[in-house]
Amino acid sequence: MVTLQDIEAARRRIRDAVYLTPCAGSEHFSRLLGCEAFFKLENLQRTGSFKERGALNKLLLLTPDERGRGVIAASAGNHAQGVSYHSGRLGIPATIVMPEATPLIKVSSTRSYGARVILFGANFDESLAEALRIAEEEKLTFVHPFDDDAVIAGQGTIGLELLEQNPFLELVIIPIGGGGLIAGVATALKEVNPRVRVVGVEASALPKMQASIAAGHPVTVDAGRTLADGIAVRRPGERTFPIVQKYVDEIVSCDDEEVANAILLLLEREKTVAEGAGAIALAAAVHQKTRVKGKRVAMLIGGGNIDVNVISRIIERGLVKDGRLVRLTVTVPDRPGSLAALTQLVARERANVVEIHHNRAFAHAALGDTVVELVLETRGADHIAELVHALQKSGYAVTRD
Repeated sequence: MVTLQDIEAARRRIRDAVYLTPCAGSEHFSRLLGCEAFFKLENLQRTGSFKERGALNKLLLLTPDERGRGVIAASAGNHAQGVSYHSGRLGIPATIVMPEATPLIKVSSTRSYGARVILFGANFDESLAEALRIAEEEKLTFVHPFDDDAVIAGQGTIGLELLEQNPFLELVIIPIGGGGLIAGVATALKEVNPRVRVVGVEASALPKMQASIAAGHPVTVDAGRTLADGIAVRRPGERTFPIVQKYVDEIVSCDDEEVANAILLLLEREKTVAEGAGAIALAAAVHQKTRVKGKRVAMLIGGGNIDVNVISRIIERGLVKDGRLVRLTVTVPDRPGSLAALTQLVARERANVVEIHHNRAFAHAALGDTVVELVLETRGADHIAELVHALQKSGYAVTRD
């Protein structure tokens, strides 16, 4: 089992090549959550994720012969980039096996660091099996994304930094994939200050650690899809599980809607870009999965490698949920000037037209009427209610999608 001494040694080994990320306080989330809220911003690492800590520690422990033959890893993206970047920096040949559905930004970034990238499998488990096969065939050293003592110790350096940056922390919320991050950080925190409460968060679609704790041993859960693709692992590690069992106080889960909301909140309120797995610690706090009120809380923002297309979809859905984007279907008389009159009323109510569609042929309206679909920017739910009331008062039939 990884020890505090292992983590301290890892820190000495990697400290000159890994960014000491800030543990930034947040006035907005402190007020919102009723606590002293801090974010450990690992999304600011060179490769956008904490994963390079463990990868670098492992690489620096290789023998000259192992370095010469090269390394291989399986990853959904962040571990891949960490291994690829530091292997390239150290002159070590690297091969990365990634699931076929890995976001394009993670694939292209990994290739840009000089690694040979192989897309294989529908999920991490299939990529892992292929990577192990290639490692055996080509005599490469396998760098596991979480179930390796050197990797766990490297991730644990975050815990040492947290204790130095904020020595009076009472609660730390950490994402859980295979368990390498939380195992390392929890070891550092609990060995130095056992009073710090450690809470892990996993995707509700893949609650492998919760299931394993309940069973008393690592178990494999059914495959599932999640916005938090960086922690989309079906089974915790054999090395990470007993550490989590020993040091982690509570494990909770969040669904994709909660994660998407956290991503949007970080963008809008903190100007911080986080991927699903990177934002899930905030999701747990905002959606009250664990008690944070009155405590000094650090939330680990694990990574920021999110596809811009995903961000766009999250922003739009978030605006709809907040009532700042709405679609209304309005029935109007089918005669000249009707559309102009409708848009003038919308303008008077200070709503902004984003899209407009005038539907005659396919509308379920009486002959002599037509249906207009409006997508509008508004100030929120109250503004929408005022707008609908104004339309109905003017004689329009209105429905809201």
